[in-house]
Amino acid sequence: MSRADLAAQARTGAPIFAALGDETRLRLVTKLASGEPWSIVRLTEGEVMSRQAITKHLSVLADAGLVRGVRRGRERLWALEPSPLEAARRYLELVSERWDGALARLAAIVEVDDE
Repeated sequence: MSRADLAAQARTGAPIFAALGDETRLRLVTKLASGEPWSIVRLTEGEVMSRQAITKHLSVLADAGLVRGVRRGRERLWALEPSPLEAARRYLELVSERWDGALARLAAIVEVDDE
């Protein structure tokens, strides 16, 4: 993969990683990973912050494409959007592969110097 492709993937992934970089938002994503939509009432259970604060966190996650809110009657149900997480996973795998390659090249240099 070219540097331009890697840079493009980094630009795409940055909002996802930024949104996931908060403990509260990670807990919300974990709750929503059950696969079923959750109401704000359920999402705030066990949290020490207000519904308004949780809603702001959900808004950040929605802006990053990680969740979506759907109106059902008078309430909004929140659901996880798994495709951005899959894209983030692929990006981390790519970085891991590049890191493994760099370590292998370094090991080869060190081994040659030891001989």
